[in-house]
Amino acid sequence: MSSAAPTAPDAAPEQALRLADQANRRPLAVRLVAAVRRRRADLPVVLLFVLLAGWLTHGLWPDPGGRTLALNPEDQALYEWFLAIDARALLGDFSLLTDRLNAPDGVNLMANTTVIALGVVCAPVTLLFGAPVTFALLAAANLAGTALAWYLLFHRTLRARRLAAALGGGLCGFGPGMVSQTNSHLHMTAQWLVPVIVWLVVRLLRASDSGATTLAGPDRRRVLTSAAGLAAAITVQVFVGEEVLFLAAITLFVMAVSYAVTDRDLARRALPNFAAGLAVAAGLALLVLGYPLWFQFAGPQGVADGMFSPAYFSADLSSWWTVSPLSVLGSDESARLTTGPAEYNTFLGWPLLLAAVACACWAGRRRLVLACVAGGLVMTALSLGPEVVLGGTRTALPGPYALLAGLPVVDGALPMRFGLAVLPIVATLLVLAVDRALGSTGRVRRFVPLAVVAALLPIFPTPLPTAERPAVPEFITGGGWRQCVKPGGVLVPVPLPTPKDPWPMRWAAAADAGFGMPEGFFIGPYGRGGTAAMGTFKQPTSALLADVARRGDQPAIGDEQRRQAARDADFWGASCVALADDAPHAESLKATLEQLYGPSTRIADAWTWQV
Repeated sequence: MSSAAPTAPDAAPEQALRLADQANRRPLAVRLVAAVRRRRADLPVVLLFVLLAGWLTHGLWPDPGGRTLALNPEDQALYEWFLAIDARALLGDFSLLTDRLNAPDGVNLMANTTVIALGVVCAPVTLLFGAPVTFALLAAANLAGTALAWYLLFHRTLRARRLAAALGGGLCGFGPGMVSQTNSHLHMTAQWLVPVIVWLVVRLLRASDSGATTLAGPDRRRVLTSAAGLAAAITVQVFVGEEVLFLAAITLFVMAVSYAVTDRDLARRALPNFAAGLAVAAGLALLVLGYPLWFQFAGPQGVADGMFSPAYFSADLSSWWTVSPLSVLGSDESARLTTGPAEYNTFLGWPLLLAAVACACWAGRRRLVLACVAGGLVMTALSLGPEVVLGGTRTALPGPYALLAGLPVVDGALPMRFGLAVLPIVATLLVLAVDRALGSTGRVRRFVPLAVVAALLPIFPTPLPTAERPAVPEFITGGGWRQCVKPGGVLVPVPLPTPKDPWPMRWAAAADAGFGMPEGFFIGPYGRGGTAAMGTFKQPTSALLADVARRGDQPAIGDEQRRQAARDADFWGASCVALADDAPHAESLKATLEQLYGPSTRIADAWTWQV
């Protein structure tokens, strides 16, 4: 069957999967020719996704180094620093415990959302053009790449027609939650591997469904190759974003259980070999991931728990039928239903919810539909957190997430992000319905696709707001910092970076993380009893300088303050203290620093002190 050939309106998706399996067994030359033709036919969809991603992020492109995402600039500064650190792998200077922040303790990269795989792959771009260019590129590429990956899964694996697959892929890549998370959360928008993982799980299941207790020949090879591919995809996803993998795993587990309940014959035939394949995949993945995961939870500066409150980061029930403020028909007033502009994960709007319910009912009792419904309901329920909130008011009604309380790792997840997993489930229901309608005759052939498009229009995304950001001092961009601190040494920017104001971390990003700095924006074991916390304790001198930068008052400096400043500089291992001309209350800070460290030296547009 060709990719565009119609199927019976009520043909089961699993039948389409078997047809795809047969197509994969054709001679290699025939398959290559067919693949070239398919790619040519897919080109318009690829271009559409790329253009849409570029349009949504176009505010960054005229000057990536001079523009920032207006709704979440702090996290953008953090991710640009991550990208600069990751790029150093190309220079042979990389470790899971970096000394380029939070001197002298350092930062555990595995305990932070460092998108290591993306940073390493994009290292040439970062080193040649700078971390802001890489950030803008990934912000757009993650949207387009996720949409394209889901489109290919729908079109190649489910054998859905291109229009249906394109609508589903577009919703997966450009839905409200994805656009919202693009406000600097690169680890959440890089979901292009999730469809690959789904495909490998399906491939493993099909290879396991032989009816034999032991496998031989081609079936065994397909089980092993699927398991090896799954292990590779999981491994890479861990170094891209563990939270996305966690959400995908829970969703797939729920859907697999539902599918097994509705098709017990398949479960009985395939379960032994399928479980064996999963065990092989897990074993292979752990060979690579064992040490990094240990390092994340038990290594230096590692954290074994989450730092975010599940009660605070819970989805408001009413947000599900509300349109996102970042959509064409959205309202800024609805922003009160979530914690911030990067977390509109559940804002699907009532038209799309009604369309999804209608599509599920029209599709009938197909096993895949039932699995999607089960997965969607479970992930929706978990997104509500430990206590249901409705319209901003806590109802005292416990949510299913309360059952996860106290579980290691799981308890650290942000409940509202479970809503992100519902997006591809809804997309799958729409794809099945539209594809069935396109294979029908009469009015339904046009009505269903038009109704689905009408339901999607209210959540069509708008471009992400951007704003100008202050220029990085010439002291950094011109390399003047090398006159007072050697590469790899510690530079103390004034004021020091904090989670609320990480701007000095852009100095390090602009210098390709060539120097370290104290304190900063990161997750580390600085909470009560060594639990996870954002940032670290401020040293007395850092707190004093932060107060001067905030209020502009020049404090009285005596011998005790000077001795403390010397102790703090020694604790940080600092070589140089630097104050840029555009620092807040720069004159008061300069006078204070001269009393603490003596006369300054002018380098480019910064005052410096050797300590």
